[in-house]
Amino acid sequence: MEKYFSIENIPQFKKSIVTIGTFDGLHRGHQEILKHLVSLGQGKGIESIVVTFDPHPRLVLTNDNISLIQSLEQKLKIFEKLQIDNVIVIPFTQEFAKLSAKAFLDSIIKPKLNPDHIVIGYDHHFGKDREGSPKFMENYCKENNIGLDIINPVSDEGHTISSTGIRDLIKNGFVRRASFELGSVFGFYAIVVHGIGRGHLLDYPTANIIPIEENQLLPKPGVYFTRGRVDGHQLYGMCNFGVRPTFSENELIMEVHLFNPEITDLYQRKVYIEFLERIRDEKKFKSEDDLKKQLINDEILCKSLQKKYEQT
Repeated sequence: MEKYFSIENIPQFKKSIVTIGTFDGLHRGHQEILKHLVSLGQGKGIESIVVTFDPHPRLVLTNDNISLIQSLEQKLKIFEKLQIDNVIVIPFTQEFAKLSAKAFLDSIIKPKLNPDHIVIGYDHHFGKDREGSPKFMENYCKENNIGLDIINPVSDEGHTISSTGIRDLIKNGFVRRASFELGSVFGFYAIVVHGIGRGHLLDYPTANIIPIEENQLLPKPGVYFTRGRVDGHQLYGMCNFGVRPTFSENELIMEVHLFNPEITDLYQRKVYIEFLERIRDEKKFKSEDDLKKQLINDEILCKSLQKKYEQT
């Protein structure tokens, strides 16, 4: 998969199959668009191209400090897994936001990509004031002799899958359901930082982690069964995300205990952490001994769940 990170670096394509979007949380609905794009391109013998934007337009255009379900790095990995031929990441700026949908298509998409066909979602909008609607695209493609496919929403038992819905699920701790709707396990890249060593005192050493993505969406505080990836190793464990009320603290901390005792020195290492299931709320215990007993029970539960995930 070829990647381009500026308009100036986009090569001249003789012909292409194109989709355009922010892909806020590359969920199953988005993946249907991308699968159709790839299938169409392979059938016609034409390269597929995803045109996307970074940072998220809402971070540039509004005061809404939107939390991101996935980082650009995560999305690029999914694009590659889905066999997209080319990804163009356009830097989204205030100046770029002033381009009308027609100007964007006329100045960039049409002359540089020479689209034979464009694939969009049913609720697709782009360009200044979001004027690039499906109806607009129907008219534009007809006038420019470009094929157009509009992909219907993906639903599950009458519920339409959307980034907004997935974001709400994660915020409320329903990570397993969110992962189902995403089509991939919710997680993110993080850096391990020094903590105060409380876990060692409880015989449950933990790695304190901070998301690499500044605007990363975080799950509801609580205790989670997790899976970590470090240097190609897949490591199960459990994560406490909260304020550690037993010790009367008030700062949100995310700390992960890995079940593999061989992995010890993680400080300043990049890890990928996946939130498989939420197992309980964080709560205040009367003593450290009571907390330790609960941690033992948490580990037993998580290891029983691990067998299920190892079989899939």
